[in-house]
Amino acid sequence: MEIPVKQQLLYHLQDLGKEELKTFHWYLQNANIVGYEAIKKFSLEDAGREQTVDLMVSMYTTENALQVARAILKEIQTNGGKGQSVQLQSSRALSASATEAHCMCKPRLKSHLKKKFQVVFEGIAKAGYPTLLNQIYTDLYITEGGAAERNEEHEVRQIETVSRRQDSAETTVRQVDIFKSSLRRDRPIRTALTMGVAGVGKTILTQKFTLDWADGKTNQDIEFTFPFTFKELNVLKEKKFSLVELVHLFFPETKEAGICSFDQFQVVFIFDGLDECRLPLDFHNSEVLTDPTESTSVDVLLTNLIRGKLLPSARLWITTRPAAANQIPPECVDMVTEVRGFSDPQKEEYFRKRFRYEQQTNRIISHIKSSRSLHIMCHIPVFCWITASVLEDMLKTREGDELPKTLTEMYIHFLVVHLKLMKVKYEGGSGSDPHWSPESRKMIESLAKLAFEQMQKGNLIFYESDLTECGIDIRAASVYSGVFTQIFKEERGLYQDKVFCFVHLSVQEFLAALHVHLTFMNSGVNLLSQQPTSQPQMTKEFAERCFYQRAVDEALRSPNGHLDLFLRFLLGLSLETNQTLLRGLLTKAGSGSKTNRETAQYIKEKIREHFSPGKTTGLFECLHELKDPNLKEELQRYLSTKSKKENNIDESITR
Repeated sequence: MEIPVKQQLLYHLQDLGKEELKTFHWYLQNANIVGYEAIKKFSLEDAGREQTVDLMVSMYTTENALQVARAILKEIQTNGGKGQSVQLQSSRALSASATEAHCMCKPRLKSHLKKKFQVVFEGIAKAGYPTLLNQIYTDLYITEGGAAERNEEHEVRQIETVSRRQDSAETTVRQVDIFKSSLRRDRPIRTALTMGVAGVGKTILTQKFTLDWADGKTNQDIEFTFPFTFKELNVLKEKKFSLVELVHLFFPETKEAGICSFDQFQVVFIFDGLDECRLPLDFHNSEVLTDPTESTSVDVLLTNLIRGKLLPSARLWITTRPAAANQIPPECVDMVTEVRGFSDPQKEEYFRKRFRYEQQTNRIISHIKSSRSLHIMCHIPVFCWITASVLEDMLKTREGDELPKTLTEMYIHFLVVHLKLMKVKYEGGSGSDPHWSPESRKMIESLAKLAFEQMQKGNLIFYESDLTECGIDIRAASVYSGVFTQIFKEERGLYQDKVFCFVHLSVQEFLAALHVHLTFMNSGVNLLSQQPTSQPQMTKEFAERCFYQRAVDEALRSPNGHLDLFLRFLLGLSLETNQTLLRGLLTKAGSGSKTNRETAQYIKEKIREHFSPGKTTGLFECLHELKDPNLKEELQRYLSTKSKKENNIDESITR
């Protein structure tokens, strides 16, 4: 088997002493002597053998790097250096055992990863019709650069903001080139950090990268790709492993092949979902670990791997939501990229791949464009899936019905469509049967309670104990795969800890609003204020007015906007038309049109108090959810009080 060029180069350099390596670096800085482009001096400062190899391959390409090395070592020999110990003509190869292990392990690992990632989760799959990643994958809009800093806006607001910044001046990156920087060609990329809001496609991105590698399509200079998720690593919090043992645990093919060292191979570690990490990553006080066979806690392994103390020749790709990006010290990151989700053309591409019939596709795309809220949210791939599942069902079964235009309408339909699919798949009913049974009501109420309690704690992932506290049966929760996805390494049989999450942050916030709505309607308690809003002497209308006004106040007080989308859902649920869609779950009638008008008037008064542009936009979006008939006039009144420079409100907000 032919030995990869990088390994040949590394073995050549390992035969050089400290002074010889300095001489080799000097020639690289003056490579014109041997007829090649020079590498800048500062790039080689403190560069070890592995970093030198990476620099050479990056500068000269894989094909030319070995020729450069041969020319320099020959020059050193000619000028009386100590390089004579290096015999390039019979380049040192990997040991026979390492070569044999590599040949045995790589195809097995690729087969395992292809099986794992070729099918993706998209709600309740129809028997015999799995969703194939390569069939539905649409390129995402990824930009290079940016700072890993905290953003205090709600993530829906962030996706709206970045959607306006998509212009030709930005440097875009393909997922296959995540370790290739156009801005830093003089330095190899060891650690890449990719940011993006929840549901924007970070996980799919890593899965597509891995699948393309396993299929032999891209990045074939990489010998092993090891994808991990922090959800999986969290359950190992109390256990100890060496790096080799951790790889053996998740990828048994490496253990079966007898591979106990990865220094000889070009390895990529993928760590998806830093924001979901519950390990105590401490980059300042953690013990230093350099031996990949030494056992320690998983958090110490990760910090040393990221810092480059452990396996410095490896490449790392970490994904995260923006709020958690600053957990990684800047000096440990070579490149930052940002996933912006779908651009407008990519949205259309997704729906055209999703639906067969052009007339149906055109109607769906036209409807999404007509609603500002839906069009913005469709930058998020998961929301495209939610929208597709709802509109497909409505066009098939309720041809004459008006399609949902607000977020609340869309998520109510999503819940109802899902329950209908569940009834058909798991209970043997027909699509026309009533959707709500005592069992399904209890489950949704329990899930809604869990969503609210975990939202208050800032958690997107949770464990069996969290579910049990909310009265959720673990087996039943797995059935609800369209709302709930269960993530655990069942095929390994090594540990039974199960990790749960809602399919998207917005689904969790919708269900949280549903829980607050149900609790108030059934008991008069406003969970946002932790005290009864409804008093015996209060009229129903007055109690409802206080309830919604207090919710508006709480959202405006939130420093990071985490209640913005929740508030829109809560107000949307107050509309009688939306409550009708949930008949069977909602047993008591909610607020009337008078309360809705009073709530809208209260929001307009708040708009005139001159909050930040983000807060003001959120208030206008609340009026849109309430379907306020005077929304356009209110927006024009607001804009008339602002200069062009001060105007940060998009006039399409009324759509």
